Amino acid sequence: MDPRIRRIQRYTSVLPTSYLHKTTYSFSKMALSASWTSFLKSIASFNGDLSSLTAPPFILSATSLVEYSQYWGEHPDLLLEPNFLVGNDSNDEKTAMAIKRMIAVTKWFISTLRSQYCSRNESMGSEKKPLNPFLGELFVGKWQDKSEEQKLGDSILLSEQVSHHPPVTGYAIINKKNNTLCQGYNGIRATISTTLINVKQYGHALLEYKDLGEEYLVTLPPLHIEGLITASPFVELEGTSYIQSSTGYLTVIEYSGRGYFSGKKNTFKARIYEDKLSSANKENAIVTINGQWSGKSYITKGSASASSSSDELFYDANSKQPEHLTVKPIEEQNPLESRRAWKKVAEAINVGDYDLIHKEKSLIENDQRELRKKEKEAEVSWSQRWFEQVDLAGKPAGFDPLISLANMANLQISNVPSGSVKGSKYESDDALHWRVNLDKWESEEEIKA
Repeated sequence: MDPRIRRIQRYTSVLPTSYLHKTTYSFSKMALSASWTSFLKSIASFNGDLSSLTAPPFILSATSLVEYSQYWGEHPDLLLEPNFLVGNDSNDEKTAMAIKRMIAVTKWFISTLRSQYCSRNESMGSEKKPLNPFLGELFVGKWQDKSEEQKLGDSILLSEQVSHHPPVTGYAIINKKNNTLCQGYNGIRATISTTLINVKQYGHALLEYKDLGEEYLVTLPPLHIEGLITASPFVELEGTSYIQSSTGYLTVIEYSGRGYFSGKKNTFKARIYEDKLSSANKENAIVTINGQWSGKSYITKGSASASSSSDELFYDANSKQPEHLTVKPIEEQNPLESRRAWKKVAEAINVGDYDLIHKEKSLIENDQRELRKKEKEAEVSWSQRWFEQVDLAGKPAGFDPLISLANMANLQISNVPSGSVKGSKYESDDALHWRVNLDKWESEEEIKA
């Protein structure tokens, strides 16, 4: 215990309760401020990827990063909506429905952003660092069909920490009833500059609507974390991300935040084009969608910005509540499943016991180091449970959806920051990506959703 707290406690018998409360509260704020300043100094002098830096207990979330995969599926109706947008066989109807499906996929993606990037800020007061998953950590759950027509079916989430250095999470959302698969992986590289933490995301999502014969590539936007100086960090998306359909249609999404003098936080503008070639001129946009991804957005035909007063509401992130998946009770979980593995750490975080956080967290980390040591001595490596690494270098277009979709969007297939266009400054010979092996899941005997 900090000696200054001991000195405060020594006077409990002679000081009025109200005075002691105020003194302790003021000291707590002062200690937190001092700890935050110390943390800022440590990351400012840190040379390397900040995602590998151990965070102090006071900025930790009680949730592991491996759970964040659930945010992709918290609106099952929107994820599955394209399956129900089919028409007759006329060319005009086919074209109209293909555009509607592209709009639907774009809406689903926008619906994932609030939970992914600002739900912790809203619920905890500021962005918290998730627990860094250990290699092989798992998170499994199920969204049960809540639709009146029971047309959605159940959706199962598989999430697995496939790499620890660098941290990479593989995920898959499986819906058998509608023959739909959403899979992908996420990794980050973080650096600090002046008052911001800059984050480049690696990975992508692939949507496969197998009954439609359509596939979609979704790239991940860069982001930065503001509010470091005031100890109230929050995420702001920046740059550009893409959604490329196998039908040719392309959504280009540009992000911006609140400026010093003007603008609103979490702002985006998305334009849907017939193909990559037509996207060279914004005037070719079929529709334009704009607003706040954490609030309301609007849609209009053509390239002009949509108006909140005269155009159609596209999506309201505050009125549509996410559907939380069902997770087995902790006592029924495998030791590798996230909530069981981190149970004692999460409990310590929730009560603010920093000593206990450090103790329980160290036990897990030391166990992992011992496992890696034994693997090295035995000359074996960890075997992923449901995901496999595939090398796309030199492979034909039909080998993996990423190859053809990235080529259509003029994006790189290399393992570079998500959404990097061909010819950009990011180049790599590494074209290794993570894919789910559904046969492994089907043959799984120990863990069920």
